[in-house]
Amino acid sequence: MIVEITDYGDENNQKFVEYTVSGLSSNQMKFLSDNLKDKTTIEDDVFKLKMYFSDELYPFQSDIAKFKLADFIAREEIEMNMFLSSFLEDM
Repeated sequence: MIVEITDYGDENNQKFVEYTVSGLSSNQMKFLSDNLKDKTTIEDDVFKLKMYFSDELYPFQSDIAKFKLADFIAREEIEMNMFLSSFLEDM
């Protein structure tokens, strides 16, 4: 499974992060789509997840994120990979 952050920012006064996940089977994508509360789509064997955050919980608001953005994005991608992997264990 490969997780990439493909977009983040503000949308309609809400903070969001969009993840693109490749390397999943169709059964895994369907399971995630059916069981995650956040906005999900499946396009051309790619699973997309868009999560909305309150200002307090938005991961890209910290000072560290502003100065070391590439490192921060990589860490967020690893954390989402771990979250989805553990979520898929329930499949």
